[in-house]
Amino acid sequence: MAELLEQEYNLPLDEFNTALSSGMFVHVRSMLESMAATDIALLLHSTPPKSRPIIWQLIDSSIQGEVLEQLSDDVRNPILAEMTPEHVAEAAGNLDDDDFADVLRSMPDTVYKKVLKSMDKQDRARAERVMSYGEETAGALMNTDTITVRPDVTVDVILRYLRIKESLPDATDYLYVVDKNDKFIGEVSLASLVTSQTSKLVSEVMEVDFEVIPATMPESEVASLFERYDWISAPVIDDTGTLLGRITIDDIVDVIREDAEHSMMSMAGLDDEADTFAPVLKSTQRRSLWLGVNLFTALLAAFVSSLFESTLDELAILAVLNTIVPSMGGVAGSQTLTLVIRGMAVGHVTQANSRWLMGKELAIGFLNGLLWAVLIAGVVALWKQDLMLGGVIAFAMMMNLIAAGLAGVFIPLALKKMDIDPALAGSVILTTVTDIVGIFAFLGTATWLLV
Repeated sequence: MAELLEQEYNLPLDEFNTALSSGMFVHVRSMLESMAATDIALLLHSTPPKSRPIIWQLIDSSIQGEVLEQLSDDVRNPILAEMTPEHVAEAAGNLDDDDFADVLRSMPDTVYKKVLKSMDKQDRARAERVMSYGEETAGALMNTDTITVRPDVTVDVILRYLRIKESLPDATDYLYVVDKNDKFIGEVSLASLVTSQTSKLVSEVMEVDFEVIPATMPESEVASLFERYDWISAPVIDDTGTLLGRITIDDIVDVIREDAEHSMMSMAGLDDEADTFAPVLKSTQRRSLWLGVNLFTALLAAFVSSLFESTLDELAILAVLNTIVPSMGGVAGSQTLTLVIRGMAVGHVTQANSRWLMGKELAIGFLNGLLWAVLIAGVVALWKQDLMLGGVIAFAMMMNLIAAGLAGVFIPLALKKMDIDPALAGSVILTTVTDIVGIFAFLGTATWLLV
């Protein structure tokens, strides 16, 4: 792990751990001062929990807020628990509004209220404004660091204003045009400002057909819009059309990364915020729930097999072959399930085109079933010199691959309609379906034709 981190992120982890374990805290502090906040956060994630409080005390207070924002909840919460509300407010006060809100949301209600009380009036207003929107909405993602202009001023006035200002917020590519009531009218790009005649009015060079983002829009839809239109930033408005702030591409990259991590971890029944170095009992507790669900589904499949116990007693070869059909169905179903969940995440798969997709997967299941049914039938018939046994497993293979294709489409769509995360529950349900269908088709047909 240490070698991997050093190679990929250029972090001297071995040297750092040696200095830390030897009590060379001055050297450790010096190393931390040379690191960016994101690298320090990575270092904390890569360190066992008992060392994290020591490292935190050695981090320069001016960047502690940036480090906090980069940490997962499991790593951040123990650190916040040891900080006073005043210290939290000071550390997080310089963060962007959306990052500030992320830190506050991770706190228990009692701590969060104390932190709010310790803030000055302006910071408290910032926090409450962003916190008023749902956690996974555009309002929670936005920053209020926008530069607004009026439509009736000249380009020359705007350019002189920007020179006086001397700096622009990060990722600024547009200035937003508003009326006297802060209603969003349009936007003017920096490129247009520097290439237009200085005597022109803003209303003559601004764009009015740019798509704006409602504050209540889910962040996944916002990410899709950024991906579709290659935006660097986009304005956020409320229900009345008032400009509230803007969302920048760096926030969208975080959303996309978090969604990818969530899908990957959910398929294993794990929390995407889980701490790699979490205590043994805590990790055991989290994983036990998913193992319990898996045990239940395995027992369900075993129960179906038990219905054909007498068949298995008479033909022992069936017990040997019984794992092949469910296994093939599970793989085929997982392929479809992964494709559909990914399509739903990027907005390609909806209820409107689900029937066509189901028809396509039905056809794929039939063709794959036909191909592998013929192959397995030939192998079994030659192996056991039994054409009927080959035919039985061929029929079961065909039925299970068709069922796997249909289930791979239907299950995530049904879960989404019930507001259940398909990535979290889809794989378990799919495995149960393919196991039961495969076992029932194989042993049921064998009982009918061979016993």
